[in-house]
Amino acid sequence: MARFDPAIHDDNPPMDLAFMIAMAPSHRRGLPHAPTVEVRLRLDMRTVDHLRRAGPGWQLRLDALLARLIAAGDI
Repeated sequence: MARFDPAIHDDNPPMDLAFMIAMAPSHRRGLPHAPTVEVRLRLDMRTVDHLRRAGPGWQLRLDALLARLIAAGDI
C-alpha cells in the first residue's frame, strides 16, 4: 500500500478565511417531521408495557400506526 501523500490525497480544503465566510449554517437537524403536539393519553398498562418493550422510538411507531389507521378510515 502506498504511503499517504498530502499533496495527492488531501481531501480536506484549506480552512482559510475565504472558506469560512462561504460556509452557510445548516438548519437541518435530525429527521424531518410534521409539527407535533404534546398530549396526555391514558392507555392500558399492558399496552404501554408491550410498546415500551419494542425499544426506543415506540411513541413514533405508535404515531405512525395511528396515522395509517386514520388514512385507511379505520378510526
